[in-house]
Amino acid sequence: MALTLSLFPIVLLIYLMVKRNSMPSFIALPLIALLVYVLQLTYFDQDFMLINANVISGIIATQTPVTIIFGAILFNRMMEISGSTNVLRQWLSNINPNPVAQLMIIGWAFAFMIEGASGFGTPAAIAAPILVGLGFNPIKVAIFALVMNSVPVSFGAVGTPTWFGFAPLKLGEETLLQIGYQSAIIHFFAAFVIPLIALRFITNWTAIRNNIVFIYLSILSCTIPYLLLAKVNYEFPSLVGGAIGLFISILLANKGIGLVKTSDNSEKSPLPLATIVKAMTPTMLLILILIVTRIHQLGIKALLNDATTWFSLSLGQFGQFEVSRALILSLKDILGQGVSDSYKTLYVPSLIPFIITVLISLVLFKVNKNNTKAIFSSTFQQTKKPFFALIGALIMVKLMLLGGENSMVQTIGRDFAAATGANWTYFSAYLGAIGAFFSGSNTVSNLTFGGIQYSIAQTTALSVPLVLALQSVGGAMGNMVCINNVIAVCSVLDVKNQEGAIIKKTVIPMLVYGVIAALVATLILS
Repeated sequence: MALTLSLFPIVLLIYLMVKRNSMPSFIALPLIALLVYVLQLTYFDQDFMLINANVISGIIATQTPVTIIFGAILFNRMMEISGSTNVLRQWLSNINPNPVAQLMIIGWAFAFMIEGASGFGTPAAIAAPILVGLGFNPIKVAIFALVMNSVPVSFGAVGTPTWFGFAPLKLGEETLLQIGYQSAIIHFFAAFVIPLIALRFITNWTAIRNNIVFIYLSILSCTIPYLLLAKVNYEFPSLVGGAIGLFISILLANKGIGLVKTSDNSEKSPLPLATIVKAMTPTMLLILILIVTRIHQLGIKALLNDATTWFSLSLGQFGQFEVSRALILSLKDILGQGVSDSYKTLYVPSLIPFIITVLISLVLFKVNKNNTKAIFSSTFQQTKKPFFALIGALIMVKLMLLGGENSMVQTIGRDFAAATGANWTYFSAYLGAIGAFFSGSNTVSNLTFGGIQYSIAQTTALSVPLVLALQSVGGAMGNMVCINNVIAVCSVLDVKNQEGAIIKKTVIPMLVYGVIAALVATLILS
């Protein structure tokens, strides 16, 4: 019964969002959160105040994805109004008008690098609007961006899913390197298939076949350095691999290597270098700030995460409000239940780099007051519905994680593992994907299910690094279907009420990814 009731909200949510007359996510998710609230209060018999404390925690946690969405939409609005998007569109067309070249440069290599620097769903938020600006269909772009943002994710945000996601297990450095390298091997093989599936959602097989040489050269230009670096490091594979791949992909496209010639009826007026540089300045500034603030060796990352208390304020039974030196806003011991949550004002990629970059760019491009007001007001309007959808999603997640080892999420994971036993290698990645579906994060998936995966590996005498690598890969491939990411990319592209339809599409490559992971694990890594 516990398993049935744990699965029921998820099954119902999927049904509501994918049925013919689908329910919008900003309605469906709060309803499912309410259902989980009732189940926790009745069948699972959780304490009333503890449940409410987790609801408040979920509302606080919502601020992270919502402010990222706000910053991304604001940035893209600024790029449109300043004229930068038009310049970039023309520049990319001048490099090569072939749509496949543009998709691989922006949707694969560029997004690969951004994932390595930031994570948090930032790649789709930056890359997807550029592709729409180039004339691609917004819904198809959303699906394409979600599927593409999978291979680099295990090393996203400078390796956070690996070094932080498995931190509670207290593994040695050598074991973490093994996990990272085996994750990279699985992703490397998946990259021969997944980008092709992603491309098929946005173009036809004929175009893919005709440009297959360029596609694989672009893929390998990212994944070969990614794989080589993963052998000795678990922080920089995606960042470095993406940067190398982006440079090589642009060079290959400029020379037309592996691409069929495409007729282009648009006027080919060469752009002055100064115009291109100015149009690219906001994006380059964004990338530079992301990289500088994410590489912990530079020291800025530590400053932005400084949790030393600056001042605190007692809110009575409601909790203890604290502000750190790095402006981390925390509410601790909510309702006296020991539940806490926080918002990292300076580290969450919203104020830095999105909003700061926008403010600098408004001055650089001399955007007038009326246009500036229009940029901010339209961004606020576009963020309203995602806000309610994400509140529902985060409250649902918090409540499903309530109960420790007997939580709804842990019950699902444990029962699935018990049903498979020694054959767990075939299913391990899917548990990681379930974790990402719930939480919207490869890191949180690893934190949530890493302990279960570790225990299963020891119980069944399977390789611990291999099983944890499959967990990490699963969390990465789960990015395709996770509610937070789907809502985010739809919000940035202003695609309305299509979340369920998109998940119906992206679940296919996610399932294929799991099959590839199982085959590589059993045939190559075992």
